Amino acid sequence: MMLDRPYPSSWTVRRARDAYLAENGFTVASYAAKWTDATIFGIPIKVPNTKRHAWAIMLHDLHHVATGYGTDMRGEGEISLWEARRGLRSLGLYVASIVAFGSLGGVLLAPRRALAAWQASAGRVPSLFAGGDTEADYEALLALTVGELRARLGVPEEGLVTSRALHAQAPQDATGMSQA
Repeated sequence: MMLDRPYPSSWTVRRARDAYLAENGFTVASYAAKWTDATIFGIPIKVPNTKRHAWAIMLHDLHHVATGYGTDMRGEGEISLWEARRGLRSLGLYVASIVAFGSLGGVLLAPRRALAAWQASAGRVPSLFAGGDTEADYEALLALTVGELRARLGVPEEGLVTSRALHAQAPQDATGMSQA
């Protein structure tokens, strides 16, 4: 499914995160699950959801909200490259390797889009991975507007893309954008 635009800058990050989760068939509860769903080239798998992985997924989802990159394989490649250039040091080897694998997939599947994502991540502004990892920090991020989050990350007010595609397992009738 293709959606026509990133989340509005006026929405709160919490509202946009919740819309993102709904349209992709994800839940807040999955952040605390022992195992989490993932795909490798469209094949669904389960991966261990370590404490660091859960923290990274929560912030990764906010990167999707800010940038507008989709959750299809190409979109995950774009967001992985964007995150990789912004810095992965705080993620640890396990989570950083997942991002690196996603980056490689992006380069192989959509080299032009991958290059554009790499170029869009230029600058000295780090990703959310560079911040603290407390529940209070995350709650503070959710209270921002999407526009404020984008400004914090050095992302244009309208996001980085004009449309985004969802992963193959996303609910077909979910449209987080329908909320007025």
